Amino acid sequence: MNRGLRLACLVVALALPLPGRTATDPARAASDAAVEIEAAMQLLAEAEAAPDRVAALTETTRAFETGLAAMREGLRRVTAREAELDRELQAREGEIAQLLGTLQVMGGTGTPAVFLHPSGAVGTARSAMIVADVSRALDAKAAGLRARLEEVRVLRQLQQSASATLADGLRGVQEARTDLSQAVADRTDLPRKFTEDPIKTALLIASTETLGAFASGLAGIAEDERALDLPPVRTRRGEIPSPVRGRVLRGPGEADAAGIERPGVVVATRPRALVTSPTAATIRYRGPLLNLGNVMILEPEPGILFVFAGLDVVYGASGDILAAGAPIGLMAGQEGDLGAMLTEAGGEEAGTGRSETLYIEVRQDNVPQDPAEWFRGLKE
Repeated sequence: MNRGLRLACLVVALALPLPGRTATDPARAASDAAVEIEAAMQLLAEAEAAPDRVAALTETTRAFETGLAAMREGLRRVTAREAELDRELQAREGEIAQLLGTLQVMGGTGTPAVFLHPSGAVGTARSAMIVADVSRALDAKAAGLRARLEEVRVLRQLQQSASATLADGLRGVQEARTDLSQAVADRTDLPRKFTEDPIKTALLIASTETLGAFASGLAGIAEDERALDLPPVRTRRGEIPSPVRGRVLRGPGEADAAGIERPGVVVATRPRALVTSPTAATIRYRGPLLNLGNVMILEPEPGILFVFAGLDVVYGASGDILAAGAPIGLMAGQEGDLGAMLTEAGGEEAGTGRSETLYIEVRQDNVPQDPAEWFRGLKE
């Protein structure tokens, strides 16, 4: 193969784009996540003086969770992009060496005689035109190589700087959760729809073996219940916000590892994830129940119940009336430390990490419904 053809092949090879390349997206995602965490830090600083500290700290905790999730995803994409560039550069080591050698030769101080063509002036002119075209193409490819190397450098810098941002975010979300729990405990101004009779509640728990049976007897544990008009939720079916950030693991009727089938959905969440009331609602029950762990049962309107099971911490008391978005509890587990988060972001299954599970069930007139038809974001 003559030199001109080899140069042409090299130009074509280095010009081939990678499928789906979006060079700036990973860096942009990580940078935007850092901004979100900084905004959450500001919210935390302002929450101390907020008139409604519970609402302010709920917003702050959610902001931290959103920012940390975005940072984990951004780091995952940064790591994946860096690995992609490394593989590309390693695979093209021979081509790159040839490119650099060719550029060095063409950029040398050789005499014009090296470009003379045996066929005379016309051949020499044509040779000069070919060399000029190849030179421009080689310059473009060299610029592309420099851009790839610069991108690798930027991505590695982002990974290094992410450590400080993640550390701030982890400290911030832990502080926000602690302050939120204290603010909820100190709250005394929640309106109440009824007062729970603890003896009747204990008898109901002891006498029921299913969630449906327990739900059907909830009205019997209330004393001094008053009428209450909350915004209707039936008309918002399918548009109600999800109570927690996460992804669906199992849908209605899908058996778990023990072979148990339930009519609700199981959602994987981050450890210590905040769970909030998706709508204005009354707490009909909160506490341990059957084999479901800590359970929160909300009544947004008569005849409809939202059941959330598997929480570690539950807020409020039976009979409390909650606003939409009010905190109802925290998931179990511990948020990973900085090293674990960085390792997780770079792993093959990055972005999933350790998780807890929240069981969500909707009952209308005590008949189970598909929660995915009620809450946004619960489609599998």
